Amino acid sequence: MPADRRATVVVIGAGQAGLSAAYHLRRQGFQSALERPGGERTYVVLDANPAPGGAWQHRWESLHVANLNRIFDLPGLPQPAMDADEPSRTAVPRYFAEFEDRYAFPILRPVRVDSVDYADDDETGDLIVRTDHGTWTARALVNATGTWNNPVLPSYPGKETFRGRQLHTRDYGALEHFAGKRVAIVGGGISAIQQLEEISRVADTFWYTRREPVFIEGEFDPETTGRSTIDKVIADVEAGRPTGSVVGYTGLGWSRYARAAQARGALVRRPMFTRIEPEGVREADGSFTPLDAILWATGFKADLRHLDPLYLRNELGGITMRGTQVRGEPRVHLIGFGPSQSTVGANRAGREAVAGLVRYLDEGWAEEDVAV
Repeated sequence: MPADRRATVVVIGAGQAGLSAAYHLRRQGFQSALERPGGERTYVVLDANPAPGGAWQHRWESLHVANLNRIFDLPGLPQPAMDADEPSRTAVPRYFAEFEDRYAFPILRPVRVDSVDYADDDETGDLIVRTDHGTWTARALVNATGTWNNPVLPSYPGKETFRGRQLHTRDYGALEHFAGKRVAIVGGGISAIQQLEEISRVADTFWYTRREPVFIEGEFDPETTGRSTIDKVIADVEAGRPTGSVVGYTGLGWSRYARAAQARGALVRRPMFTRIEPEGVREADGSFTPLDAILWATGFKADLRHLDPLYLRNELGGITMRGTQVRGEPRVHLIGFGPSQSTVGANRAGREAVAGLVRYLDEGWAEEDVAV
C-alpha cells in the first residue's frame, strides 16, 4: 500500500467532466502531484476505470456513433471525425485517450475512492480521500464520478422469484442474447427506447413504463431546448431538490430508433405490471404475460456514496448547490452532476469549478460560503 500522499486538489473521475477540470487546473498553473508533491499548487486525477473513456468504454456493443446524442468537444482538442458505424465504446474512448496523451494529466488508474472525510473533524481544513490504493490529503475536491456505477434497480413484488434473466441497461451486451425470446423492457428514457428498438428486431418485446411517455416533435437544439433544460435543473439543485432523469425535463424526441420501433409495431406502451412471477409478469388488468427476460432500463443516479461522510445531503435527500460548489462547502465541487450531466454542461462545469477553487485558495473562506 503506497504511503499517504498530498495534492492541493483531488479530482475523482476521468470522464468528460473530470478531464475538463484537469485541463483547467493545468491552465491555471497547477502542477502534477505525482511529479512535484511539494509544489505550491498540485493536482491529481483518480479514475476507477482501467483505461481512458469514462463510462463510454462500458456502453453496449451495438450503440454506434450514428445513434449518439451530440458529443461536445473536450476543451482544447476538437474531436476527430468518427465513423458512424463504429461502436461508441471504442470511438469515444479513443478521443479521450488522445486528449489525455496531449496534455499529460496526472491520472492514476484504476483507483477506487472509498470515502472522503474531514481531517481530524476540522471543518475548515483538509479533506482525506481514502482509496483502495492509499490515502490522499487535499485542500479541495472536484467530484466527477457521474452515474454509471449507481444504476437504479427498482424493488418489485416477486422480483426474486423470476426464473428468467434480469439485467440493467449497464449490463446489456448485444441483441443476439435475446434472439427468439420474450423480453420485457422497463423504462421510459432514451436507453429504453434504443434497446426496445434493437431487441424487437430479434425477439418479442413488451414495453412497460410508470407514466405515459411524452414524445416531443422537432429536433433537439442544444442552444434552446438544452439551455431551457439546464435552467430547470439549476432551479432544482439551487433549491436543494433531488434531480430527476433528463427525459423527465425534456420529454422524448422522435429519434431514428424511436421511429424504427414505431414502424415495427414495438413502440406500444403498457402500464407497469403489478407483480413478477416465476415465469413472467401479472399485468395491470390481471392477465399474465410469460417472459424469458426483464431488462430494467430504469436509469441511474449520481454516484456519490463515497461523499457520505461529508454529510452534504439535506432533509430532502438532495444537495444544495451554488453553481458547481456545494453550498456552504467551498472545498467541494460536483461536476457531471445536476445541470452539468450533459457533455456541454460537463465542459463548462470543469472551468467553473476550477475558477471557484482558485478563488477559494486565494481568498479562503468567505462569509457567504458558510452554511446557515
